[in-house]
Amino acid sequence: MDWTSYLFRFDGRINRALQWQALLIVAVLAGLLGLISQVIHLLSGDGLLKLSIKVDFDFGLDDLFKLFDPRLYRSLASLGRTDLILKASGLSLFAWIFLATATKRLHDRDKSGRWIIPFFLAPGLFSQFSDLLPDSHWAQSLSLTASTLWLWGFIELFIVPGTAGHNRFGPDPLADVDDGSASVAPSAKSWDQSRELEIVPPSASPPGGMHVKRGS
Repeated sequence: MDWTSYLFRFDGRINRALQWQALLIVAVLAGLLGLISQVIHLLSGDGLLKLSIKVDFDFGLDDLFKLFDPRLYRSLASLGRTDLILKASGLSLFAWIFLATATKRLHDRDKSGRWIIPFFLAPGLFSQFSDLLPDSHWAQSLSLTASTLWLWGFIELFIVPGTAGHNRFGPDPLADVDDGSASVAPSAKSWDQSRELEIVPPSASPPGGMHVKRGS
């Protein structure tokens, strides 16, 4: 597998299994960055007096939508330089991986990558700023619409199989798996008993019966 193309490029198609795998990769990388952050704090002496280490796995994509909220810019000042660097680098990496794999998965559904806007970006921004909206019927309608779009996007990316065969975005990613399994099948011919044996009539020598043909 070409991991660079799989995780960072936006062209081509991937199946559901690879989309779930990308989500698992992001979760593992987020955990590693959280551990690295804690180790750096311990080595710098910030956490030597702590009896327990709290690992921060908060590298979710929700942070991507917080970048559009000026109210949260003040919280960045409370972060140390190490936390800020890890947070920024981790968020950029995870957002890129998610956008690249989600785009290829939408291609597998024969949809343009622009569908990621109504499926995830619009619901995410609504969730970030929903507390600013008044408690009214139209706000509830917007909330229901955003939830429906997010659920639709989740089903498209993680549940529904891709289009069979070649589409406008490339070949079927499952076709390579099927071809590979077919090539593993044995290619040797089966033994045809009727072609390899002949009936010899009785004679003086050797005795009659079935014999294997000469040269077979």
